[in-house]
Amino acid sequence: MLAVLAVVLIVEGMPYFAFPKKAREWALSVHEIPTRTLRALGLGAMVTGLFLLFIVKFFI
Repeated sequence: MLAVLAVVLIVEGMPYFAFPKKAREWALSVHEIPTRTLRALGLGAMVTGLFLLFIVKFFI
């Protein structure tokens, strides 16, 4: 489980390390996205993650 957290932190940190100016611009523009859209994107990401976990756990 700790390995999964480590991979997530590595992947999440890559854009900030590789493209700090673009990451800052993107972070500043997030406030312009409607709350409903952000919730839908978050829900979609969670459902996708759960589906991938299900596939890995039961089929691979």
